[in-house]
Amino acid sequence: MGNNKTTAAKIHSSPAGEYRSYLKLLLTNPRFRRFWMAGVISQMGNWFNYIAIFVLLTGLTGSGQAVSWFLLAKFMPTSVLGPAAGVLADKISRKTIMVSCDLLRALVVISFLLVKTADQVWLIYLLALIQESLWTFADPAKRASVPNLCHSEELNTANGLSGVTWSLMLAFGAALGGFVTAAFGWRTAIVIDATSFLLSALLLSRLELPTHPQATHKTNGLRQLLGINDLREGFRYVIEDKEVGMLLLVKSGWALSGGILVMLTVFGEQVFSSNGQGGYSGILYSFRGIGAALGPILAWRFFGESNKSMYRSIGMAFFISSASYLLFSQAPTLAWAAFFVLCGHIGGAIQWVFSTTLLQQLVPDKFRGRVFAAEMALLTFVLSLSTYFTGAALDQGMHPRQVVFRLALLFLVPGTIWTVYRLGRMQK
Repeated sequence: MGNNKTTAAKIHSSPAGEYRSYLKLLLTNPRFRRFWMAGVISQMGNWFNYIAIFVLLTGLTGSGQAVSWFLLAKFMPTSVLGPAAGVLADKISRKTIMVSCDLLRALVVISFLLVKTADQVWLIYLLALIQESLWTFADPAKRASVPNLCHSEELNTANGLSGVTWSLMLAFGAALGGFVTAAFGWRTAIVIDATSFLLSALLLSRLELPTHPQATHKTNGLRQLLGINDLREGFRYVIEDKEVGMLLLVKSGWALSGGILVMLTVFGEQVFSSNGQGGYSGILYSFRGIGAALGPILAWRFFGESNKSMYRSIGMAFFISSASYLLFSQAPTLAWAAFFVLCGHIGGAIQWVFSTTLLQQLVPDKFRGRVFAAEMALLTFVLSLSTYFTGAALDQGMHPRQVVFRLALLFLVPGTIWTVYRLGRMQK
């Protein structure tokens, strides 16, 4: 592992909910530090991309469903390619996958500059589809690599740091992306995003990442080449391990209300703004990031870091998200709306970080890529459906506040199912 138990224990001596734990991890684990820095750079650029494209689509089409189609193009590839991505992450070098995907994404992102008129909107959707297809292969390789870079005692801290980083990059990246887009134009934001992928690839290319045993096996025969046997093996593992199966469904439960992400843009550009410059949607996305950063920290401090505490917190998080977005749907001002977004994504981050940590603890390395790919495939499939129906409701004339109200109520469904599951698990 490259980290002895003494070092891991020293890192783990500070609770995962405290920032000094993150600092210790970065100072004592140089491989994870390089891995983390690559993520910081690419995530920052990614939010520049989102805000730039939202503003571009709003300017070219003026349609709420145009944003929905863009998000659908971002979500759908994972549902289709996820199983293959999981097999690949368990068969070849995960480092090679991550570096290659970063380089290719830089090329795809810079191609957004080719869009000039409304007649070329189809190109935005095509490029988003390709970009997300590459992310589909990079993500399971990335998340499956964390236990290879950290000792088991470091996983809470590593995932907490990753969650906080993603959230802060969302907060600052969305705000800065909104500012850069408004001040210098969407094309500048696109160039920054493409550059971020090149820098990430450079850092990852020098990362010492242990090769997992499956990557050294030779591939013989058509069925093995296509990964059919690996898919069947992974599917059988998830079916037989009910605890892994339930954890795998947590993020998909949140995705039932995933159309909320479309509504942040709609509220920012239509409900609270009429100029369509991207500033208000950037503010709402920033507060989403702040809430996501606070979620796991607050949950660890109030409920503890044990697995039992994380299971309990996942259930509570659904109800937090529901209550927050019910209030968001009636928010009278942008300030109140931003506060409710912050609260809503406290819940979302708890679910994401805790379910990821528990899966990394439970799933053996040989299945890890397939499990995380299956999780994201199901998540994005549900998210795509939620996004599509959200856009359809808007185009049929339903008021944005009513759309959000209904989406907020959907959080109660997975929250209730998870609570019943946890109570049944406690009685065994």
